[in-house]
Amino acid sequence: MPKQKTHKGMKRRFKITASGKAKHRKAFRGHLMSHKNGKRGRGLRQDGVVVGKDAWNIVEALRPSL
Repeated sequence: MPKQKTHKGMKRRFKITASGKAKHRKAFRGHLMSHKNGKRGRGLRQDGVVVGKDAWNIVEALRPSL
């Protein structure tokens, strides 16, 4: 039986917390920040948490490297 491999794209984009949740960087942060207000920019600084079935899929794709 072949070994399961870590999904390298997901490994770069997501981190698994100690409690097993998947963290990600929020979108709309890369550029054009000057016209977005400060409250929105500060909200985009914090990492987001993936919920539901998507989170389970991410954890499963990263499992070999955990």
